[in-house]
Amino acid sequence: MEQAYHFLALSGVFTVLMWVPYIVSRLFVWGIGDFLKNYPEGYPAQEPVPPLWAQRAKRAHLNMVETLPAFVAVVVAAGMLPDRIDAAFVGQCAMVFYYARVVHYIVYALGVPYLRTPTYLVSWAAILAIGLQLG
Repeated sequence: MEQAYHFLALSGVFTVLMWVPYIVSRLFVWGIGDFLKNYPEGYPAQEPVPPLWAQRAKRAHLNMVETLPAFVAVVVAAGMLPDRIDAAFVGQCAMVFYYARVVHYIVYALGVPYLRTPTYLVSWAAILAIGLQLG
């Protein structure tokens, strides 16, 4: 289970860092004055439009925030039920989840066609595979 916990922790750290690119973009789009005073004039009705890559990076981050609890739940449950699971398999699934989510973020932010959904589905399948070990 050490490998699974390792990739669980990496996934948490990655999630915490995913906001940095789109917040830096916001700093440049809004300007330092509006950024530091919290919001530009007329926000949110007249929010300055960020670049598309920053909008996509934000959506990728929100998607990870929505998916991470399910990943945490199955990894923690697997750790609490060691007699029902294959720890090496769970560790491999956790690794697949993590790398799939890193690729998903990059693909989503860059707007690479046809890869966003498959990379998400790989991470989703990794969660389900761990969950099925618990059954």
